[in-house]
Amino acid sequence: MSAIDTLLEQARARLRRLGPAEAAAVQQAGGLLVDIRYAALRARDGTIPGALVVERNELEWRLDPTGDHRAPEATGPDLHTVVICNEGYASSLAAVSLHQVGLHRATDLIGGFQAWRAAGLPVIPGTARFHG
Repeated sequence: MSAIDTLLEQARARLRRLGPAEAAAVQQAGGLLVDIRYAALRARDGTIPGALVVERNELEWRLDPTGDHRAPEATGPDLHTVVICNEGYASSLAAVSLHQVGLHRATDLIGGFQAWRAAGLPVIPGTARFHG
């Protein structure tokens, strides 16, 4: 097993990961979905309505409920936060990082944005233009 596979396994052991329907229910109940995908993926595939977009390199600064650079949505340590990447890998590591800044209810979406979309949940179309 590679080092990153081991790290990912350890991270996921700390989380109660959610499927798409569960993540949608968290959002419906007032929890926060956080899309950490980079701009090109959002432009290509679209976004989840109501999700906070925070690219991965800013995540901890924007969601630390005690930090000066936090987003208004980072309301406190009890906020149920679901991190979403493209396929559900980077989001596992990111969710564990959010635990370290005090968001003890942070988790991630199994299968990422692609699983959300495949489940037929709402998506705002991307802005990418394809020429054929």
